[in-house]
Amino acid sequence: MSDLSLLALIGVLSISCQWLAWRIKLPAILPLLLCGLLIGPTLGWLNPDQLFGDLLFPVVSLAVAVILFEGSLTLKFEEIRGHGRMVTNLVSVGMVVTWLSISVATHFLMGWEWQLAALFGALVVVTGPTVIQPMIHSVRPISKLANILRWEGIIIDPLGALLAVLVYEFIIASQDVAFLHAMQAFAKTIGIGFFFGWAAAKLLGLALGRGWFPHYLQNVATLTIVLGVFALSNAIQHESGLLTVTVMGMAMANTRNLNLDEILEFKETLSVLLISALFIILAARLDFAQFDALGVPSIILLALILFVVRPLAVWLSAIGTELRVKDKILLSWIAPRGIVAAAVSALFALKMEQSGWENIESMVPLVFVVIMTTVVLQSLTAKPLAKLLGLIEPPAKGFLIFGANHMAREVAKSLREHDVPVRLADTNWENIRMARMDNLPVYFGNPASEHATNNIDLTGIGRLLVLSPYKQLNPLVSVYYQDWFGSSKVHGLNSGESDFRASHQLSESYKKTLNLFGDSITYSKLASLNFQGARMKATPITDNFSFEDYQQKYGARAVAMFALDEQKRVHIFTTQRELKPQPGWVVIAMISPEKDGDSEND
Repeated sequence: MSDLSLLALIGVLSISCQWLAWRIKLPAILPLLLCGLLIGPTLGWLNPDQLFGDLLFPVVSLAVAVILFEGSLTLKFEEIRGHGRMVTNLVSVGMVVTWLSISVATHFLMGWEWQLAALFGALVVVTGPTVIQPMIHSVRPISKLANILRWEGIIIDPLGALLAVLVYEFIIASQDVAFLHAMQAFAKTIGIGFFFGWAAAKLLGLALGRGWFPHYLQNVATLTIVLGVFALSNAIQHESGLLTVTVMGMAMANTRNLNLDEILEFKETLSVLLISALFIILAARLDFAQFDALGVPSIILLALILFVVRPLAVWLSAIGTELRVKDKILLSWIAPRGIVAAAVSALFALKMEQSGWENIESMVPLVFVVIMTTVVLQSLTAKPLAKLLGLIEPPAKGFLIFGANHMAREVAKSLREHDVPVRLADTNWENIRMARMDNLPVYFGNPASEHATNNIDLTGIGRLLVLSPYKQLNPLVSVYYQDWFGSSKVHGLNSGESDFRASHQLSESYKKTLNLFGDSITYSKLASLNFQGARMKATPITDNFSFEDYQQKYGARAVAMFALDEQKRVHIFTTQRELKPQPGWVVIAMISPEKDGDSEND
């Protein structure tokens, strides 16, 4: 197979693995790694060393630099303090306990030098949002535990990467030199990494904040500047580039009034084009003989990581919290490893192979074994364990509402008054700001983005209402959440348009969602009624005041939206289902004010 065909094959397989992961709701890293093992050591189609030659190391280095920068962009220090004591402990005490425990176990079980054992321990402390979020969605643990797991993954991703980089920098600095010289070289690397990272973040933040780049160049400029800073830092101080880009991302993430949403969204495309291909290439370099060579000690080490190290970290982190024993048991079992461990371990192995380190050829296979075992085993067993412990979230009855405009906020508040969970999402900051002033939970950004998948809190949320005027985004969000919630749980407003041009035709799956509140009810109509003084009102249906009486009383002034039955389940008035609320139910509707000449007898 020609080099061109192999490069094309890597691209096609990358997309295919991402699609498969999306369909079966598994972390994408698993099919990517399995695909690399298939076309590499199994079938022998791809030999990355032969295909890329001397370019393999630079390509992997640049890719890992981008991964670390993008990951560190998500770390906001205020979030560490804002998500409870357990999360704070897990990403500090828990991370250190995990690192030290695995390092000691690796040294004695695998017979590795302390430096290599410490590096392996640092690499496998990270869970990460890309592997933890699909598992949370599948398991549906109670809200408290879901939030702990999600925020641990988000925060420990860059922190664990920083730990791994620091350990690696110390190993490189201490190679074949006296301790004093090693500490001097390490201090120099740390100083240059932090200074260049901070300075580059400030300069790039200034450029983006003042609009020095046109909008269409901002993402590309950011990427090229990151790669340039990485190369410059390495040229000034050997191996300081990874630390520099990690610090740079963290500094930008914590810069006030710097909008990084577009750059973070760019990560989605980058993940498909770059990171997916990288994992196939890394897995293809492995040899099954390397897995065989790990032997029984690796099985014992893996068992210790699963059944001793993680529980130890969780139990120590939980000191002083109100977590119950069964809460800690479930948290102890859910800790799949992900992207940072695989990518960074492969890069460090490439670099250390060149320096002649013993046992380094075993590190990447061992990391991949930890990744695949934790992802597969915990994905299969976490839900039965959560059921056994009674920690499954009740059936989701809440709503994700796309749109945080005034009308959508009124709808959300009326649902909240009846203890129905809601979360509003919008790309308009002013709408989000007003929703926060109403004390409504929000997500700022596109809810159909990868960033939303990894960060939006959907605990207790099982249905989508599209109440926004964004004609281009509405279909995208609706189709996205049909796969997430199910097609019968996504509802939108009729567009009220009849454009028969081919370019404006709607898909059948999207058309089925346009069923909210009635055929004649559009966003424009609801917004207009709201502007004219219509207000949300909840009305009990009783034996003396039937739903027919309700309709007769309010007539066309009422746009019936929801009905809560006696078990507090929420039913939606749609064009596809005729609701007949019974005594004991409550009808929530938007009621227009009386016109002159009308009368209302309460």
